[in-house]
This record gives sequence, structure tokens and C-alpha cells, in this order.
Amino acid sequence: MTASNQNKSQIKQFAKDVRTGLQQTPKQLSSKYFYDAKGDQLFQDIMHMPEYYLTNCEFEILESSKKAMLDLIGSSHFDLVELGAGDGHKTKILLEHFSEAQADFSYIPVDISGNVLQHLKSDLLERWPEMDVIPMQGDYLAMLEELHYRHNARKVILFMGANIGNLTPPRAKAFLSRIKAHMEPGDLLIIGFDLKKDPATILNAYNDPAGITAAFNLNLLERMNRELGANFKLEQFKHWESYDPGSGATKSFLISKQQQEVYFQALQETFSFQAWEAIDVELSQKYSITEIQDLATELNFKVLKHFRDAQDYFVDSVWQK
Repeated sequence: MTASNQNKSQIKQFAKDVRTGLQQTPKQLSSKYFYDAKGDQLFQDIMHMPEYYLTNCEFEILESSKKAMLDLIGSSHFDLVELGAGDGHKTKILLEHFSEAQADFSYIPVDISGNVLQHLKSDLLERWPEMDVIPMQGDYLAMLEELHYRHNARKVILFMGANIGNLTPPRAKAFLSRIKAHMEPGDLLIIGFDLKKDPATILNAYNDPAGITAAFNLNLLERMNRELGANFKLEQFKHWESYDPGSGATKSFLISKQQQEVYFQALQETFSFQAWEAIDVELSQKYSITEIQDLATELNFKVLKHFRDAQDYFVDSVWQK
């Protein structure tokens, strides 16, 4: 498939998903569409905010545990497959250590954003010219399936940054079950979970005073204007954040400030919004250690290790099939 045809196919899927989401009650849009070129940059800005503790916590874990992680992985050749690689900022801690330790591995970053993968590969090969880097653009599960049939190597799958929190617990279980289907016995899965903690700490991470998270969320409307010919007026929507300490669900919404209609040229369709109607755009689920352990047990994974930061805010959990 040419780049042009691939782009047309992605826009067609984007339009289809938007129609499905906006026809639901309540309305919702997939958070995976946050990540165009502008969204990628805004998310990098979010990760550097002082309130966004998740990045620093996982940095701390990887820095302090990189040797122990490699010891768990072992010395025989493996494919290091990262789902949602982004710019690889944190993963470079592992890549540097693995390279210095002369580990025998290939790095396979998987991401929906071709833009971010292109930058990542260029940066990695500039730093480590001998590294075997095989970027794969597309849906995580589709790429894992392709990899399952194409590569015969032992796999270590990284799903970092609390990305699992973008799924409800039942959907997370189903998703991890499908990942497991593309693993062989002995393969490892390393998952980042954001832990339950002071609700104020969590809300501050997603509702920063500088408004970067709001800009990140509102960029989704901008992207629909640009790629789907929609006519959203961004000033007529506001970003809103909530956290339920009981369930652990942190949710982001875009709320229509007034009754209005938005037309989509790509869909040849108009959608109505009531005053103060919310569009559900993102879930960031928080877990307890017990819930993580129970999830692994239900899926018949063996938990090898929980790597935690000093504040017990975050965990990178290593599971074996």
C-alpha cells in the first residue's frame, strides 16, 4: 500500500470511528486520535509538566531497575516489541543499557503515528548505528499478529506509560488476552500501571494550570476540522476532568458550552450538541497492586516482579506467559 493510499485508508477509518462515537449516548471519541503531529508535540509537553508525575516515576523505575529487567529477560536473542512507542524517551534508558550490556535484541517500536516512528528511528540510528530497529505503524494487535507470523524470535512486549489505563478493566482484560494469544510460552509482557493514590495528585496531573492538557484534548476537534472537514468552533467547548477514587477511573471530557450543530464534510452529516453536553474522550484507569495481581492471575500469567518507584505512585509489572 502506498503512503497516499494508507493515509486515505486511515482517514476513512477515522471518519467511521467518529460517526460511531458521536451517534452514541453519551457521545464519545477514541483517545487514539489525539496523536497527530500537533498532538504528539502537546503530549511531549504534558510529560514534562511538573504535575504529570507518571513520566518521572517510570523514569525512576527504569533507571533503577534496568539491570534487573535485563537479568529477568535473559541473554538469548529477543525482540523488544514496544506498543505505543511514542518518541521512545523512557525506553531509551533500557535501549542504552541493553546496548552497553551487548544484549542480543531487535527493537520493534509499534505506534499509530507514522510521524513519531520516523523521528524515533532516525534518532536511535544516530545514537546507536548498529541497533536493529524495525518500526511498525498501525494498530497494536494487528501489528502483533503480523509480527507473530513474520518473526520467530522470543518476544519481550513493552506496554509502558500506563497506556493500559486507557481501557476499562473489562476491556483491558480482553486486550491483554489478545496480546497473550500472540505470545509463546516464556515470552514476557512488561506493563506500566498508574497506582491509586491521593485524588488531588491524580487530578492535578490531568488538569494542569498551564492548560496544556486542555489544548491536547481540544486538538482532537482541530484535527477533525482539518482531516474530516468539520466546523467545530474550539472556543465553544471546554475541557473537563474527573476522578472516582472508588473505581480508579480518571475521565476527560470535552463539553459543549451551548446548543450547536457541527457539520462533517467527510461524512456529509451534521451532529447536534446540547448545551453542556459532554463528549467522553479519554479514560485513565488507576489500579491497586492487588487488582494488578488479580488481573494477571485471571489471564493465567505468572507475575515475575513488580518494579515500583520510591513514592509507590507507579509500577512496571513483569508478566510471563
